[in-house]
Amino acid sequence: MTQKIALLQPIAGEMADIIQSLLPEGFRATAVKGRSIEDLKAEIADADYALWWDVGVPAEVLAAAPKLKLMHKWGVGIDNIDLDYCRAHGIQVARTTGSNAAPVAEFTIGLMLAIARRIVPAHNTTAAGGWAKNEIWKQSVMLTGKTVGIIGLGAIGKGVAKRLQGFDCRVLYYSRTRLPEAEAKAIGVEYRALDDLLAEVDFLSLNCPLTPETKGMIDARALAKMKPTASLVNVARGGVVVEADLVEALRTGKLRAAAVDVFDQEPPPADHPLLHMDNVIVSPHCASTAYENSRRSIEHWLGNMVRVSKGEPIPEQDRVQ
Repeated sequence: MTQKIALLQPIAGEMADIIQSLLPEGFRATAVKGRSIEDLKAEIADADYALWWDVGVPAEVLAAAPKLKLMHKWGVGIDNIDLDYCRAHGIQVARTTGSNAAPVAEFTIGLMLAIARRIVPAHNTTAAGGWAKNEIWKQSVMLTGKTVGIIGLGAIGKGVAKRLQGFDCRVLYYSRTRLPEAEAKAIGVEYRALDDLLAEVDFLSLNCPLTPETKGMIDARALAKMKPTASLVNVARGGVVVEADLVEALRTGKLRAAAVDVFDQEPPPADHPLLHMDNVIVSPHCASTAYENSRRSIEHWLGNMVRVSKGEPIPEQDRVQ
């Protein structure tokens, strides 16, 4: 009997083709056409497995899937699913640990460079017929030799730290779990308590999950501890930052610049202040979405679905519960 995989987010035709080409024998996959609760419920109703990423999965959706064996995250963040419901009803939950670490780390460095060297305004003014060379010069800083703070030193944070070595940066980190000193030295990072890290950095990179501990971590109090010449990059989750506090800090010169790939509401409303600030770069939660990395990620989550179908355990690093 064919087993169904429900993809709980609309996907591009090219991505659907890649998934179809990699499907193991005995599996079929279909994708939801819309993002409403009713769309999700209809798609998941007869599914044995479901894949989710940006669109949240509340209990109401999970309750519509009596055959569901496994919920798999395309990515690593598990803040947008009802884990309590899954636990209570015997639905396994897994994620694609490490599969997007390289694309996200690479994107993070790209954002740091872009806000440091004012690359987006340089493009926009030149494309509009201007030649703002002098203005860009006055507003640009270098990444080379700067102190960078990383909050969250999982696979992505470590990837960011590794890439920063090429820029001769001093790299500090804050994480719930402190690394053994030998490992920290090998990666080239130094641990700091959060407040101390905030006070020292020229660039702050958020690479942590959204948890009760990290929700609202970067608020007005935290931003006030940073240097007014510092810049912030958020490729983690919108909820890690209090957006109104970030807007105020950027408006009043308490923070030099920010690059924001994630928002509290996605997509953000058209009048969101961060979309209309000259010292902010915004992107559509795409740090992990490198086309070249797609096959690797798909093979990762398909492999775990095959394991469950055979009664085999999910690898420990991928298993949430």
